[in-house]
Amino acid sequence: MSSWRKSAARNGRFLLKDEISKDPNTHGSIFVPIILGRDKTTVSVGTGNNKYYPLYASIGNVHNNVRRAHRDALVIIGFLSIPKTTRKYAHDDSFRLFRRQLFHCSLSAILSTLKPAMTEYEVLRCADGHFRRIIFGLGPYIADYEEQLVLSCTVKNWCPKCLAHRGDLDGGGNLPRTREHTDLLVSEHIDSDTLWHEFGIVSVLVPFTNDFPRADIHKLISFDLLHQLVKGAFKDHLVDWVLKYLKLTHGTKRGEEIMSDIDRRYVNSLIHLAFSNNQSELLLWHHSLGYGDFPTAVASKQWTGNDSKALMKVFLPAIEGHVPQDMVRAFRALLEFCYIARRDVITEASLVQLNDALTRFHHYRKIFETTGTVPHFSLPHQHSMTHYVDMIRLFGAPNGLCSSITESKHIKAVKEPWRWSNKHNALGQMLLTNQRLDKLAASRLDFAARGMLVGSVLSRAVAALTVGPEDEPNAPVIAPEVEGEVDDGEAVDGPTVLAFVQLARTPQRKRARTVMELADEVNVPHLRRLIRYFPFSQLHPNDPRSPEDVPAASCPRHDGRLYVFNSAAATFYAPSDPSGIGGMRREQIRACPLWRNVAARNDCVFVNANPDLEGMRGLEVARVKCFFSFKFNWVTYPCALVQWFDKVGDCADEDTGMWIVRPTVHDDGTPNFAVIHIDTIYPRSPLDPCLWSRLHC
Repeated sequence: MSSWRKSAARNGRFLLKDEISKDPNTHGSIFVPIILGRDKTTVSVGTGNNKYYPLYASIGNVHNNVRRAHRDALVIIGFLSIPKTTRKYAHDDSFRLFRRQLFHCSLSAILSTLKPAMTEYEVLRCADGHFRRIIFGLGPYIADYEEQLVLSCTVKNWCPKCLAHRGDLDGGGNLPRTREHTDLLVSEHIDSDTLWHEFGIVSVLVPFTNDFPRADIHKLISFDLLHQLVKGAFKDHLVDWVLKYLKLTHGTKRGEEIMSDIDRRYVNSLIHLAFSNNQSELLLWHHSLGYGDFPTAVASKQWTGNDSKALMKVFLPAIEGHVPQDMVRAFRALLEFCYIARRDVITEASLVQLNDALTRFHHYRKIFETTGTVPHFSLPHQHSMTHYVDMIRLFGAPNGLCSSITESKHIKAVKEPWRWSNKHNALGQMLLTNQRLDKLAASRLDFAARGMLVGSVLSRAVAALTVGPEDEPNAPVIAPEVEGEVDDGEAVDGPTVLAFVQLARTPQRKRARTVMELADEVNVPHLRRLIRYFPFSQLHPNDPRSPEDVPAASCPRHDGRLYVFNSAAATFYAPSDPSGIGGMRREQIRACPLWRNVAARNDCVFVNANPDLEGMRGLEVARVKCFFSFKFNWVTYPCALVQWFDKVGDCADEDTGMWIVRPTVHDDGTPNFAVIHIDTIYPRSPLDPCLWSRLHC
């Protein structure tokens, strides 16, 4: 099964290898596509010239995980001009034309030094120290929709990738836009108004790609997960449509009441839903944020990319029961499309799933049209989803070409250098700061490669004379200690392993120290029996009996001291946007009696029950009541007291695609608790993103 992982370098290998190979002088050369990205940013709200227009560049021969991890694979190469005028001419057509053409001329001038090496190879030294023949070319361009229009000289509300009419973008059967087709229309002296209204072409502008060989701006425009899917199709469209539907159907007052209930569900980490049988069941949900981290209302207008991604995780169960079934299914289809597109590795099977999700989304979104919420569907952000399969085949996984990469780079490349400047003619100081930072980063890599940053001179000399077990080739990898607490999760560069969980470094001093004290604290009277059964289960892992069936005399006795912890750090392999260069990420599992002085917080986890089964069928769901450790026979056991949940049904819910679970109880109605080893805990993310984010198998 083929994999579309290697980012935009495949663009050169698949699109341009035939053209380049026609020239015998280029044989044996390496093609290096130049990835560009630009986005305006604001460094100050209240003073002076506070807007900048940075231009970033990368190469397609770098893996997506390196580019996403901000390892200097994306560098700033210049600041574009922002022409200004008086209010009188701010909206003048001539000024707009000048501003846009200046942008294209600036890009052409900046990239002109690469133009000779686009037709004849240039010998350069690569990172491994070898000299190779290099052929450069323009690769994909990272930009949001507004930027794409300026780049492709396309009229607003038209698609910059195909000739679909702006009145019916999803009509189907649309031919792709090409540089040759546009040049032909312009050369035929067709009236500019006709080109504007019939083809969506701004004929008075010339794209910068026309100055370079083998460059077609319509093909080079890439996908944008952040603005097209997360902020666009999801937040700006479907979420707003739900709010509009509630007001149209129920009136303003009742609609606000329903929104208040949605807000309540949205803020809670565990969302309770009432079903038709009047039995309170639990739709399992866990997010990494705590109380107070979310905006006060779903309808809030101030949203960052992280806010929108957090909303994606909880909005589906929040609206369950308040909107028609087809609306829920439309959200499910869109979320599946988003999570598949955000994967680090996309295979042919993934592309089939992507097309299936898109087909279902187009089918179920009609409910918004039939209810009068939306008069007609012709939205560029949603239309862009139809091009994702083709662009993935050209450019690789979308998460390596998302505008979130350039927006994150703003902090290091623009905002911090501006703060470090004296604010007078700051641009020159910012450029000098970036040059010095690049040199420092290169020096650090060189020093690290030479081993100059590890220990001291004396320790290195001693290490050279001493060979320990850690030097053996098959020595096990020791997990690093947890360096404090992480609220929203963090990327981890360490060794790539499936998952491991560690207790916090220090126990809680004001919590229980004995079994009886802990039993009273967590309100589990039979905790002593559960703790006695735990060493028995460790010594007899194949014993099929439940704790109730094992005689107390057969269980080891523990009456010594124990240590209680409020959290544990879960480090796991989750190759996606927020993970480190090795695909690793660390998040906290909380089990504390008072979280941020508001209420208790007890997170839910997966427990590995049967590794031979896939997805949720091989996992059990539990809520962590507390973490603790104790010693038995001179061995320290890190444990968790958990409350079990039962799955409702053998498959995910048909409408939401989420697994529904409810607390397991004994015959007398008491909750089902157990003491388990933390090694059996699976954090959420070793699983498929669609599973852990929405509990969908």
